[in-house]
Parts: sequence; C-alpha cells; structure tokens
Amino acid sequence: MNTAFLYVSIADKIRQLIDTQVIRVGDKLPSVRRLSEEHGVSLTTAFQAYYHLEAQGWIEARPKSGYYVRSKPSKSYALPSASQPDAIVQTLSNDELLTRLYNQPDGPLRFAAAVPAPDLLPVAKLQKAMIHALRTAPAGGTTYEDGKGNAELRQQIARLAFGSGSVVTPDEVIITAGCMEAVVLCLQAVTRPGDTVAVESPSYFAFFQAFEKMGLNVLELPANPTTGVDLDVLETALRAGVVQACLLTPTFSNPLGSCLLNTDRQRLVQMMARYRTPLIEDDVYGDLYFGKTRPRTCYSFDTEGWVMLCSSFSKSLAPGYRIGWILPGRSGSAINRQKAVFSRTCPTLTQAALAHFLAHGRYDHHLRQLRQTFHLTSLRYQQAISAYFPEGTRFTNPEGGFVLWVELPDLIDTVQISQQALLEGISVTPGAVFTAQQLYQNCLRISFGQPFSAAVEEGLKRLGKLAGR
Repeated sequence: MNTAFLYVSIADKIRQLIDTQVIRVGDKLPSVRRLSEEHGVSLTTAFQAYYHLEAQGWIEARPKSGYYVRSKPSKSYALPSASQPDAIVQTLSNDELLTRLYNQPDGPLRFAAAVPAPDLLPVAKLQKAMIHALRTAPAGGTTYEDGKGNAELRQQIARLAFGSGSVVTPDEVIITAGCMEAVVLCLQAVTRPGDTVAVESPSYFAFFQAFEKMGLNVLELPANPTTGVDLDVLETALRAGVVQACLLTPTFSNPLGSCLLNTDRQRLVQMMARYRTPLIEDDVYGDLYFGKTRPRTCYSFDTEGWVMLCSSFSKSLAPGYRIGWILPGRSGSAINRQKAVFSRTCPTLTQAALAHFLAHGRYDHHLRQLRQTFHLTSLRYQQAISAYFPEGTRFTNPEGGFVLWVELPDLIDTVQISQQALLEGISVTPGAVFTAQQLYQNCLRISFGQPFSAAVEEGLKRLGKLAGR
C-alpha cells in the first residue's frame, strides 16, 4: 500500500473499533511506538494515524499521558446549500468590495490568502535550482526565452499532464505568467466584447474582474458543494445559444472545493463539442488531491479540441515565480498571437529553475508531503470551525485544494465580519465577492494554506465569536 495513505487505513481500523465500542470513550489507546510495531509501520505513520483521528474528533491527546478516545461533538454540521443564482445574463461593473479586498493589509493570520505558507514549500531546493539556472542559462538568464516557453519546462509539464490522463507533446504547451494570465489569454482568444461566459456560482472573484475589463457578460450556474456545476442548467443555456464560452474549475473549485465526477466530465466535454462552445478548464488545484489518484481533467476526455486547460505552480510549489501554462486544444494559434501582443515571453530564470527542479524528480515527493499536510490541516480547521462557530454553521469537506466554504446563519453579514476581523489582525474573504449577484452575504472563504497551530486555532475562535455576536 502507498505509505502516503497507510495512516488513513490504520485510522479507519481504529475508528471502526470505536464505532463498534470495542474501544470505548475514555479508553487509552496504544502508544505511538506500540502502534507502529503492531502495524509494522514507521513512527511517523503511526503518529499521522492518531493525528488524523484527533483532527476528526475521535480521540484526544493528553499531555504526558497519551491518546484517549473522546466523545464525538454534540453539534452536527451539514454541507452548505447548493447555490441557486438567478438564470440571467449580467453585465458587470467595478466592485468596490474587491478593491478593498486587494488593498487590505496583511495580518499574521491570513485566512484570505489562497496560497501555501512558505514553510510548506521546498525553498532550499528551489534556491539550488535557481543557482543552477544562473550558472547554466545563456548569458546568465538575461536573454528572452522562447515565446512558448522554456523547452525543458514544457517537456516536464507534458510529462505531468500524463498523470491527469492526457498525452500531449511539449510543443503544445504554452508557458504563461501564472494561471490567471493563462485564463485571460484563453478568453481573449475565443471571445469578443458582448459575449457571455458561463461560470459556476460561487466562482473565483478574479474571473469577474477579467470579464468586466474585457466587456464580457456572465451567466452564473448553480453548483453543488460536492459534485460541482449543474450540467442540466448549462445545457439549457447552450441549447438556447446564450453562452459563447465556459470557464469552469471542475477539480476542487474555488471557493466550493467541489469535484466533478468522471461521468460528468465526459458529459461536459461532449456538450462543448455538440454546441461548438469552448471550455476553459481551470485546473490550478488539480495536483492537490487527498485521495489515492489524481482526478482526470476534462481536457483528457477531449478529442475535438474544444477544451483549453489552464494551470500553474502557484498553489503547489512557488507562488512568487508566477509560472503557469496552457494546453490550448484547437485554439493554440490564437492564444500564441494574444501572448505575443501582451507579454511576448515569461521570465527566463524562473522557468529554467523550475525545469531543473522538475527534471530531478523532486516535485512528486514534494506533492505527496503537501497533499498529506493539507488533508490533515483541513480536518483540523474543520474541527475548530465546528467547535467555535455559531450553531447552524455549515462548511465544506473538500477532497483536495486548500479552501473551505463556510455558510453562516442567514442574518450574519460576512462583509462586516471581515472588516472587524482585520482590526484583530485576521484576514478572511467574504462570500459576496464570489458572485456578480446579491448572494452569499452570509458566507466566508477560509484558506487552510497555513499549517494548524495554536495561533490559527485562536484566530478561528475569534472569528467564531465575531460571527456569533
């Protein structure tokens, strides 16, 4: 069995013993060393199994005593409601709330920032890769890179695409300055002012800003917090001819964390081909899955070229390097023309450094550790939210990524809470920015990119108090 998930199997066995009352509330569990010996695993794996159970609320650690079975929390929590945006095409205008969000000062507790904490990144290895790039790049990296991007980096990205079910050549890959530039280049290639783009609701707030700047309209689609966008509603819009492009995040959407089933991905791709409508697939969280296998991309099901896949290393490896990419389908020529006009190429040294890092097999090892950390961190955040937030709070239980969507009781204004939290050094993103409609006023997006700690727990506790006032 893959050791990255062996601790989950051990934890499941212990939980079954608790469920069947073979082990009862208050019973002391075997020591970490004894557990490792009984199951023939490392001390680290044994500890992770207990940490997993602790995060879910099944056991508790007592100082200088060990682990004990605890009673389950008395409060029960449900998933947030499926979204129900109005089925109307909307024009957009500048949102003052988004401007304030971008300009808010950084506090010590950045629950608003959907980026991994630096402590979770292989900084030392990336520094070595950068030094190698400085020494080996032509003219020390001062010359322009190829317009499509560093050849070795494109080769490595083509290799990564195989892991998500696609077979692509390095020549198909287009390097961009992060995933958002990739999305904008795709939009510029397949839309024109006045067109309507369909997105799931809620959806990443920067998409709405891009639509506004490009003179595009938006149609928000209902979405389930677990299974994602409502394809029936999308097909109705496609059949009516009111949508000229779709921009969706099928794998661990931001902010819901939903994930489309493979059967739904196949249906979505078939719909795009049937109605000859381009799909821009944002896959930026795809590598951060908590299960045994990576979800396949919609791009991997596409045989006619209507899907354009956008991703980056910003969520998994090096946010500051700003390296993303596009797998462009049939739109490669149009996207390359747009890139030649607006950015020409991407920085030489960061591309070379990432290519060297990826070529030496360090990324897979890093991802295994990062996925494991985010999974456990997600459970700890959920446990804290369940303990400290008001009765009636709902929150997601994502199977990947690192954001939680929290739905508070109806009369709570999360814009006001976010402003009050800033005064206490806590940043959090109100739900109202994830839509162009008057929705999600009682919702928050909380990033768990920061490892769980006493400070994080205290911050969530303070947020819960603000929400309960």
